[in-house]
Amino acid sequence: MKTLVIIEKDQNGYGAFTENLSPVLHGSGVTVEEAKSELLEGYRDLLDYYRENGESVPEVLQDLTFEYKYDISAMFNVFDFLNASKFAEWIGVSPSLMRHYKSGDTYISQKQAKKIESGLHEIGRQFLSFTL
Repeated sequence: MKTLVIIEKDQNGYGAFTENLSPVLHGSGVTVEEAKSELLEGYRDLLDYYRENGESVPEVLQDLTFEYKYDISAMFNVFDFLNASKFAEWIGVSPSLMRHYKSGDTYISQKQAKKIESGLHEIGRQFLSFTL
């Protein structure tokens, strides 16, 4: 079963949590990778708990795969090779504003988030359209 993991910047770094899964799985870390790793470790520990206590693993927890949804700060943390200012110019967003989004200290509207997401998807399409 596929479940969505939300990854967001918080006061301590990054948090990762399942939004529509009970029990909620969560992790945190200084980096996105640490938060994801802690969430996965918690998932494995939960499975071990059921098995060690002779309980059957609830169906909702069996064979989970994770799909990740990042906030802007988390996305730039994972893909730190992207230059936020250059990317902003390319999609028509103020580079200064993009740096604020990247740091996580400015609210981003749904409209701006969609514009950024569309730009990222366009990068993907362009990468898929060429060979070396």
